[in-house]
Amino acid sequence: MRIIISQHAKKRMGDLRQSNIDTGDIIEAALSIPGYIPAATRFRGFVSAGGRTFDIVAKDVFNGRLVITIIGK
Repeated sequence: MRIIISQHAKKRMGDLRQSNIDTGDIIEAALSIPGYIPAATRFRGFVSAGGRTFDIVAKDVFNGRLVITIIGK
């Protein structure tokens, strides 16, 4: 499955709350969600390789799975 990270999510990765979260962590989290996501949905409790807990908001679109934003804890 193709993972698409939105510009908004990429911009948020530079914020302090999202430190220690990289694109590999986001892709791994998005791929771990089973099934089809028809509407934007928040998924909680992912942990980055750097130890930061984060949530993602994702939705399945025609081209793959779109990660709309990330929320660091």
